[in-house]
Amino acid sequence: MSKKILLVGGCGFIGHNLALELEKKNHKVFIVDSLEVNNIFSKNKEVENVKLYDSILKNRINLIKEKNINFTVQDCRDYHKIYEIYENIKPDIIVHLAAVSHANKSNKDPHSTFDHSLRTLENTIDFAKSKKIHVIYISSSMVYGNFNGQDVNEETNCKPIGIYGSLKYAGELILKSYNQVFDLPYTIIRPSALYGERCVSRRVGQIFIENAIQGKNIEINGTGDEKLDFTYINDLISGITLCCENKNAINQTFNITFGNSRKINELLDVLKTEFKNLKIEYKKKEKFMPERGTLNNNKAKEFLNFLPKFSIEEGYVNYINWYKEFWNNFKT
Repeated sequence: MSKKILLVGGCGFIGHNLALELEKKNHKVFIVDSLEVNNIFSKNKEVENVKLYDSILKNRINLIKEKNINFTVQDCRDYHKIYEIYENIKPDIIVHLAAVSHANKSNKDPHSTFDHSLRTLENTIDFAKSKKIHVIYISSSMVYGNFNGQDVNEETNCKPIGIYGSLKYAGELILKSYNQVFDLPYTIIRPSALYGERCVSRRVGQIFIENAIQGKNIEINGTGDEKLDFTYINDLISGITLCCENKNAINQTFNITFGNSRKINELLDVLKTEFKNLKIEYKKKEKFMPERGTLNNNKAKEFLNFLPKFSIEEGYVNYINWYKEFWNNFKT
């Protein structure tokens, strides 16, 4: 059944991909985004790649416009203005994506991270509480902190490290408290090590490809034996879509990941198949990056019939090929 789905922060990496998929499945999609956080109006983009990132970000907007997806530019921290916009939309579901989506940036500027991540969430759930609108919150694997063992599941105690993971976990607790007090239906989604087309968040998979294309050295923070549950954007989008369509998602928390961690050096091995003569430098691991591994996704498989499809051998190659084509068009 078609639903009205509001994406708060819907022009981001996850959001625009989700909007395109939901539109394809005949849902009525609405995007509200300020375009100020890691987007075309951002004032802190990487100087050396600013033109490339502008081109990628404009590509996102063009794809949204081509599908005639309803899109409003508005700062979601402004309670009164967004309340009026949300009231006019009357959504069945709100997917809350607005956030500063990078751990290093969060640690450097905690005020901005709080403002754009928790302030926007507060406005969303305050609007949703009286109408009992299903709120889907995109959290992070960083809420777990250091993994205790090979994998973690949704029942694992969360012990986040640093600003980013702590604020994500705070968002989860706030959302659950609104469920307790106001009976607000919610779903919490914990992704991990995302990669894929049109990302400008400076995640590890993106940086590797950009440096390889430009003939720059690949820098590894650590030995490269550190493991991450690398998840292709299409798998995450599939999981979020299932949460929009399946009542089993209500009042649940899910790890939506590929479900099999791989060494960073293994990601490099895939990169080497597409780029020869890579130069790799290993550096000291950053202080606030936890030891991670596999996010057990059996709960999502059981409750939602979630079936991730893309190992790094397929998903990362797709991403590399897309980036090569985009880069060639960008340079001409």
